Amino acid sequence: MISDNDAYNRFYQFIGQAEINNILHKKGYEDIRITRQFMSLNEEENRHTNRVRFINEKGNLLYLQAPAYNTDSFDYSHIVNMGEGYMNRNDSLVNEPFDFTKHNNISLEDLQQILQSALFPKSVPLKQRFKLDKDDQGFLYHYLSQFPSETSYPKFNTVKYYDSYVKFMMRDSSHHLPEGVRVFNKVGWAYGFLTDVSYIADFKHNIEFMLAATVFVNSDGILNDNKYDYDSIGYPFLYNLGQVFFQYEQKRKRLYKPNLSRFRILYDHRDPKDNRASVGDADN
Repeated sequence: MISDNDAYNRFYQFIGQAEINNILHKKGYEDIRITRQFMSLNEEENRHTNRVRFINEKGNLLYLQAPAYNTDSFDYSHIVNMGEGYMNRNDSLVNEPFDFTKHNNISLEDLQQILQSALFPKSVPLKQRFKLDKDDQGFLYHYLSQFPSETSYPKFNTVKYYDSYVKFMMRDSSHHLPEGVRVFNKVGWAYGFLTDVSYIADFKHNIEFMLAATVFVNSDGILNDNKYDYDSIGYPFLYNLGQVFFQYEQKRKRLYKPNLSRFRILYDHRDPKDNRASVGDADN
């Protein structure tokens, strides 16, 4: 719901580097390469994943997974350098392009197709479908679209993590989505890149559409300096792009009206008496 790096790292550790890539490649996403966690680890360290245990409230072991090591090789023949310079770990400027060659790699087209596969499995070839039962799909729909303000665990700080926080296509100055609109999406932002892959459902007007976009907004050409043009260029551009399609879809005559019933979710409601401290410092 807020694009949490720690959550990503947990999934990476649980699934394992080898299985992540092998499954996606078997589904036809052959150019995807997931090799890194969002931690200060080198290439060799990222091949290791830790032991995983699940225990119940009584401390009884429910599941144990041994540590793993990925021996598979990766194709790094395509060199990817960007920018005019970058800040290193010591906050010193290095006057040469930043090397992304061994970073995670996925195309916008594949991201869009993966979301489509998860939401509309019958719209893609059988080999691209994920093994999601009805409960799995319901869970996924729920948390792709639920607002941080509706969530009790984690209890997010709703001033920082407002309803449209990671809904770039609908992220206006009000910080709220239009009445009746839910966005089922995944976003990313780093090094001056902003990406949003969305399925947008408007229950008030009974319309739906998918939209995917990525932009690079780093006018000074220096990467890893946390000086990007997100607020002045990136967010406004993606919002305006979303509005062009949103307004068009509201007016477009449809031969077939969508059935949005499976996307009508009974969302959580935060207890107004919950006085726990809120989470406002997630790494994302």
